Amino acid sequence: MSNPVLVEVLRGSMVESRHRGAVAIVDADGATVLAVGDVTVPVFPRSAVKALQALPLVESGAADRYGFGAEELALACSSHSGEEGHLAVASRMLAKASLDASALSCGAHWPMNQLAAFALARTGVPSALHNNCSGKHAGFLCFACAQGIDHTGYWRPDHPVQQSVRGVLEDLTGAVLSADRRGIDGCSVPTWAIPLNNLAHAFAKFGSGHGLARERAACAQKPWHVAGTGRFCTEIMTLFGARVFLKTGAEGVYCGALPGQGLGIAIKCDDGGGRAAEAIMAAVVARFLPLEPAERAALAPFVRPALRNWNGFEVGVLRVTDALS
Repeated sequence: MSNPVLVEVLRGSMVESRHRGAVAIVDADGATVLAVGDVTVPVFPRSAVKALQALPLVESGAADRYGFGAEELALACSSHSGEEGHLAVASRMLAKASLDASALSCGAHWPMNQLAAFALARTGVPSALHNNCSGKHAGFLCFACAQGIDHTGYWRPDHPVQQSVRGVLEDLTGAVLSADRRGIDGCSVPTWAIPLNNLAHAFAKFGSGHGLARERAACAQKPWHVAGTGRFCTEIMTLFGARVFLKTGAEGVYCGALPGQGLGIAIKCDDGGGRAAEAIMAAVVARFLPLEPAERAALAPFVRPALRNWNGFEVGVLRVTDALS
């Protein structure tokens, strides 16, 4: 099955590029509300499921033991931009378990935020704390320490931490995560290929509670900690608060929930285009979330984002196609 074109990129009045993909919207009972493209093919959700991966931290009591509030829980769910506030919370989480950045096995990369990267370049080089996954990894380490588990190798598929995460993903998605569906994520932990319809069902459960309300509330309270300055996840959750949860994944994946509507959302762009996945997610929110006129106007630039050249001139737009409707 060939997935439809979901987003067209216009330069002037001409279509310059096209993004194909698939979208699944499912309610908490597992009923399909919308399926566009092939939503049964397993895809790697990557960072889009960080909120689900963080569930053992909460359910085990580790978050309470270390006194974690909304900032820590939001960062455990995050793909942060490496800004100073993100690093401070990750360091604070590790310190609660008597650890420091040397315990992190996510690897180091330059901050995703350009200003933060420029500032760091003047003074030093990136550490594992700057990795966008350091909050998730800090959560894994704190879970292990609170449980009295040796945290060495916490990122390996056979480690008790990752076995717990796998169990949560299987429970929420209903998918069987066999070894042939396992890959290695950019931060070295396992990533499991899961169909979009299963992912959407998991996020419908996430939005409706299912033991996840505390994480969702933390992300709604501290959306900057989930992503960072100017990032799509942060901007949309700031705009709508607890009415919308969104989380980006690599390679054109987005997952989310509309709690008031009891809906979960999973998106995959075939070419890995994150810009297209964001426009699709914004269009889904615009379609399924009841909006006041002012809210619809605020969302419009995300549904139809402008393309600008280096002089700031608008030279084109991204347009979500009728395939989504």
